[in-house]
Amino acid sequence: TIVLKRKACVKTLSGSVAVTNETTSPIEGQKPGTSGLRKKTKVFMQKNYLNNFVQSTFDALKADGVTLEGGTLVVSGDGRYWNDKAANIIIKMAVANGVKTIWVGNDGLLSTPA
Repeated sequence: TIVLKRKACVKTLSGSVAVTNETTSPIEGQKPGTSGLRKKTKVFMQKNYLNNFVQSTFDALKADGVTLEGGTLVVSGDGRYWNDKAANIIIKMAVANGVKTIWVGNDGLLSTPA
């Protein structure tokens, strides 16, 4: 059972989720700086760009001993173009990595640090 939590709403999802593996290759220049991964939206929209970055983040957390299985994740953005699609990709990947509870901002929106 996966729990998606939104402001004033808790939605429990049940059923099976098919997890698939897809072989990818490293993407040149894909490394975050002090302000995160700064790329144009069209770069994030390229096949596997966001997926590779998200999975590498989950892999790094696991390597540092962070337990994702049964854990909680907050997924949100600042509402720019493609925010909703990116949030859906991240949610699906979180579930595939064993995250049980996912907090999602209303329409995928939460404020970001200034």
